[in-house]
Amino acid sequence: MKASGSSGWKGPVKFRMPTAENLVPIRLDIQFEGQRYKDAFTWNPSDSDNEIALFAKRIIKDLKLPNAFFTQISQSIQSQLADFRAYEGQDMYTGEKIIPIKLDLRVNQTLIKDQFLWDLNNFESDPEEFARTLCKDLGVEDPEVGPAVAFAIREQLYEIAVQSVTSARESRLSKKSRRGSDYGSASKASGLSMDLVKLFSFKSSVVRKRKDLDFYEPVVDLLTNEEVDALEAREETHAR
Repeated sequence: MKASGSSGWKGPVKFRMPTAENLVPIRLDIQFEGQRYKDAFTWNPSDSDNEIALFAKRIIKDLKLPNAFFTQISQSIQSQLADFRAYEGQDMYTGEKIIPIKLDLRVNQTLIKDQFLWDLNNFESDPEEFARTLCKDLGVEDPEVGPAVAFAIREQLYEIAVQSVTSARESRLSKKSRRGSDYGSASKASGLSMDLVKLFSFKSSVVRKRKDLDFYEPVVDLLTNEEVDALEAREETHAR
C-alpha cells in the first residue's frame, strides 16, 4: 500500500507537516506520586497557548489526576510545540522523495506490523484517512488502532520534515546547482530516499517488485490477555 499521488511540489517549501493538515504529533509520558499519564495526540500549532491550559485542566478532571500534573502536561506540550515552531519559516526539500514508513505497534490486544511507501511531496496526504483504509483492508476492528497508526505516520513524517530542513540548509551552503547536491546530504532523510533507489527503479518507484512482496506483507495479530500482561510487564520494567 502506498500514499496517494504527488500534488506537484518540486522545489523547497517553507517548513510544515507534509500533509493536508498541519498537525504536530505530541507524545506525553508523565509520572508523579505513583500515577502515570501516557497519551499521544496531534495539535494545531496555530492554536492559542490558552488551549493548552484548558486541555490540561480537562485531562486532570476527567482522569482525576493530582493538580501537579497540570504544570507538567502544559510544559511538555508547550516544549514540543516550541520545537516545531522553531523550524517554521525555514526551507525544506520534499520533491521527488518517496520514503518508507514502518509500523510496529501494539494497541490493546492488536499487534500490527507493516511498511509502505509515502510520497513526501504530496501535501494533500491524509494520514488519518490512510489509517482508516489500512485498518479496513486488514480487518482490524479495534477503533483505537486507526488513530495510533495515523500518529505513527505523522511522527515519522515530522522527523523526516525536520531532516529535510537540514538538507535544504546544507544545499544552500554548498552553492551547488546539481540536483544530486540538493538531495545528497548525509542526513537520514536523504539516506532513506536514496536507499529506495536500490529497491525500485525511478519509473516504478511506487510499485513493489515481486521479490519484495513478502518483505512488505503486513502482519496483524490478536494477543491473548496473558500475552498482553507479559508485554506490559516487560515494558514497565524497561521504563524504570
